[in-house]
Amino acid sequence: MSSFAIALPISESYAAMETDEDVKMNAQVDEINAYSFLYPVELPGKKFSFKWVESRKPERYSSAAPLSPDARQRIVSERVDMIHNVVISVSIGPPNSRFLPSKDKSLWDPKDVADCILSDRSTLKVTTGQRMTESSVLDAHCTEVDGEPYWYYEYLVRKSPTKSAPEPNLFRHNVACTAERDGYLYSLNASTLSKQWESMGPFLQKTVASFRLLPPTDSYIPPYKDPWRFW
Repeated sequence: MSSFAIALPISESYAAMETDEDVKMNAQVDEINAYSFLYPVELPGKKFSFKWVESRKPERYSSAAPLSPDARQRIVSERVDMIHNVVISVSIGPPNSRFLPSKDKSLWDPKDVADCILSDRSTLKVTTGQRMTESSVLDAHCTEVDGEPYWYYEYLVRKSPTKSAPEPNLFRHNVACTAERDGYLYSLNASTLSKQWESMGPFLQKTVASFRLLPPTDSYIPPYKDPWRFW
């Protein structure tokens, strides 16, 4: 596993880490779903702190909030900085055979993995005349980590204008990482408003690059256990 994952006692949910001179990162370890990642908390040199709220504490797949009506992909944890418009979430769901027909993940194309995940996230309502695409993938690639493939992708999502952001072409800039275990896709997604990408993007990329599936412990509850139970 990655060095930070090995160093962390599995009983501790968070531990502060310095990844470089510019940003202090904390590590989140979810024992229920057996994964970990780093997230930015402070820029000491600039006296800047993120204002994180854990909007969804880690929970089992069977009781997690669905991302779409079919409930295939569900959010198992989420943290939000509403002040700086940043969201980090982890979702789990089975592969969509429409995009990933092969059971052999070594044959999966990174763009197909991205499209598979995004297809289960689509929520945009548009008229027939608009015919706009909600998500636009900018980049997708695969990297092997500890002998397992991790798929990384970057994409934009069109959002509805708001009073605070009235522009008609408002986008959220997203970076994500997906890994597979026991027939399910585990995805970490980090996003901010496109106009803030230059300042926030580098920290979100560090978060995505740190995502790892961990060896299951006794606390691990696999997604296939009672997958349709909502309590």
